[in-house]
Amino acid sequence: MTFASDRMQANQEILEKQRYDMQSKEHIARTSRFKFDPNDVMKQLRSNIIGQNAALDEIENMLMTVKADFNVPNRPLAVTLMLGPTGVGKTETVRLIAQAINGKPDAFCRIDMNTLAQEHYAAALTGAPPGYVGSKEGNTLFNEEQIQGSFSKPGIVLFDEIEKASNEVIRGLLNVLDTGTLNLTSGTKSLDFKNSLIFMTSNIGAKEAQARLKLIAKLPKRLQQFAKATKLDDSEITERALHKKFDPEFLNRIERILHYQAVPTDFISQLILLEVEKLNLRLRKQNRTVSLTDRAIKFLSGKHDVRFGARGLGHRFRILIDSKLARFLIQNPNVNHIVIDYSKNEIELSTIN
Repeated sequence: MTFASDRMQANQEILEKQRYDMQSKEHIARTSRFKFDPNDVMKQLRSNIIGQNAALDEIENMLMTVKADFNVPNRPLAVTLMLGPTGVGKTETVRLIAQAINGKPDAFCRIDMNTLAQEHYAAALTGAPPGYVGSKEGNTLFNEEQIQGSFSKPGIVLFDEIEKASNEVIRGLLNVLDTGTLNLTSGTKSLDFKNSLIFMTSNIGAKEAQARLKLIAKLPKRLQQFAKATKLDDSEITERALHKKFDPEFLNRIERILHYQAVPTDFISQLILLEVEKLNLRLRKQNRTVSLTDRAIKFLSGKHDVRFGARGLGHRFRILIDSKLARFLIQNPNVNHIVIDYSKNEIELSTIN
């Protein structure tokens, strides 16, 4: 069934391309070949990425430009670098875009750059040089299908934690970002990124920026506003660290540099409600739901360490809730809805029939 479905999808793509080509021959083509709706993508992003409005506005601009379909030829569709501390939604942004466009959150090519910290690991991207084992096979970490996408859908590539890769690996990416092509060192094959949305993430400067933020947080409100107005906040430190780490020829190939901010405490309750939604998705197959009382939300919001962002909050939520919920469900197999409360210095679970 999966094979038949894939064949039908491939045939549909061929028909779409033929219609597009015919339209171009008959008259000026003014409809985009891309079928995704930027508004639908942004709805998912804004519902799940909290406290990052400025970054998401730039993501929306990028998606609109790609959708309009007058992209620069012989280059990737877009090259975006997302900066910020851990757990603020950088990688999650790419997952949600993949979910909205391809229907699956893992439908993109992810390269963990922290595994390419030494110079000789450049061969993992470009393949082994001639004369070395594996050179004829042209093996590479890239998933060709995911980077090329299809006629109606862009490919999606993520270089995660780009600052941890060796300089040799970074230099190997220059041609990808500039011309949308990566020639494997075997000389037998090249990879095409011209239909790709390329994302990169980095935590560079995050520790220094958070230390500065802690100092600013101790100042009176008026001085805090002055510090932000004069760019004495985390983005200024991050920019400085970025230019210290990367050469200008690399940075000049990046179209958008987005700054994801440490999640303010004002948004912690919203992040907790997102964790409840994720839990309810996992419970859906059992036809069960959970909800939190205000007291439980207040308890879970307390003592949150902003250094670890939403990811740290998710870990804390699962540690405090999942084990208690598991025991409760095993002991009460017929319950449908569970209320999670905080009373007498502990999490309490009850049911509503």
